[in-house]
Amino acid sequence: MGSFTSAPKILNDDTADNDLLLQNVSTWEDLHLRCQEELSCLPPKITRSFKNVKNSSQNTSDTLIRVMQWNVLSQALAINTDKFVACPLDALSWSTRRWRLLEEMVSCQPDILCFQEVDHYQFFKSTLSPLGFRGVFYPKPDSPCFYIAENNGPDGCAIFINEDKFELLDMKTRSLEVWGYQSNQVALLCKLRRKSDDKVFWIATTHLKARQGPLLATMRREQGKDLMDFIKVFSGNSPVILTGDFNANPAEPVYKIVLNDDINPLDSAYRYLNNKRTEPAYTTWKIREDGEYCQTLDYIFFSRNSFEVSNLLQLPSCEDIGEGRVPSYKYPSDHFSLVADLDLSET
Repeated sequence: MGSFTSAPKILNDDTADNDLLLQNVSTWEDLHLRCQEELSCLPPKITRSFKNVKNSSQNTSDTLIRVMQWNVLSQALAINTDKFVACPLDALSWSTRRWRLLEEMVSCQPDILCFQEVDHYQFFKSTLSPLGFRGVFYPKPDSPCFYIAENNGPDGCAIFINEDKFELLDMKTRSLEVWGYQSNQVALLCKLRRKSDDKVFWIATTHLKARQGPLLATMRREQGKDLMDFIKVFSGNSPVILTGDFNANPAEPVYKIVLNDDINPLDSAYRYLNNKRTEPAYTTWKIREDGEYCQTLDYIFFSRNSFEVSNLLQLPSCEDIGEGRVPSYKYPSDHFSLVADLDLSET
């Protein structure tokens, strides 16, 4: 069900970052200093702060799991097909963007990072591995990047895990099905053991079908059903964290499918950012050739019977984002990262 089968695939290797040298970088602080050096000629990044959303202060850093969810924006698509007309072309250059991406991670220092649109997996692996992270990657079977001459390989989903805190026990992958047929969207599922107390949980990430319209919403609904079935086959009643770019606003059927599961009901972390328990107004805000898009498409879901939300990284204001929206010199993706501290309660 890929959309780019009329042209031959261009099978390039992931070699764009062979020039990268990271000597004496083994901590977040080391990486922070390197980012400062590389980005010294650019304006400061968009500043964001954490909001405490849990009344209790009994949890400690040992009980919290900091999860980052982020569509990092495929480089091949950003340059060739996304048409970010308000973004200066040099702000999209990979030599600039890669350090801005790392800078965002450094500012939050997550325990687990869940990414979509990864077409530079070796870059993330080579920069996060010295910090103690183990990565897993699953590409789209018919990635649109294949049809761009200067691609760096296919885009897909990746999860990086802090091995000082967690042991990777198992990993499962799936190309999501729609009406019994394999689609071009994928899911990645990892079983983790927290080393401090041996608690076991699963974390998954996905990137559902893009674009608007009734048919596309129906396809996302079917992908959501397949996704939840896939997760339940392996996780059973175990605690689950599900992240991703669902390409669906909260009114779409797929959102309700995720929240209303009978066996392991999930909740959405970013509903807790406001007292009304509604999703934020946007997780992506971009200007393309065909118009401006301000939407909520990205989520961190979690088993409501196993986790509590403690802290959330707030979304930047319209003023902080700027008139050109994102990506920009100040921010490297068209989606904002979501970061949640989840407290895995006693079970």
